[in-house]
Amino acid sequence: MRLIELSDAAYVHGLRTNPVYNQYLSTVDGTVLDQRRWIETYKHREAMGQELYFIIERRDGTPCGTVRLYDINAECFTWGSWILDHNKPHKAALESAFLIYKSAFDLLKLSEARFDVRRDNENTLAFHRRFGATEIHADEQDVFFVYPNTRFAADQGSYLAILECENPA
Repeated sequence: MRLIELSDAAYVHGLRTNPVYNQYLSTVDGTVLDQRRWIETYKHREAMGQELYFIIERRDGTPCGTVRLYDINAECFTWGSWILDHNKPHKAALESAFLIYKSAFDLLKLSEARFDVRRDNENTLAFHRRFGATEIHADEQDVFFVYPNTRFAADQGSYLAILECENPA
């Protein structure tokens, strides 16, 4: 993962406006230029430590998705804007989630993640439940989760073992 740059505007706009990838995200209107302007304003929030927006890349440098940490405060953060495209490698979901938690918990020293997932996004709901996130609330549109640093610390060895395994089970 690397921090987003202005030059990523066309890639992000393409993901955010593609119905295959944006089905469970907030609606985005506008042009590539609008996306570039959004990234410009985001860079100010990044500089203040309020938000981090990453481009997920394969080991060869090919972009394959996005993910964002936001609502960062002294204790917790939210993550979302998680998109993995057709270029994603095997285990990309696990690896990108692992890296998000590693960044937030180990580097930023935060204690808890809070996030929501659309009710009809069954694959992502199943992923977070398998990862050990706890459902704390639900409404008509979303399921809300919490995932503590303590859980990640206890489980990260098993996630690393899966990521380091060359042959999928």
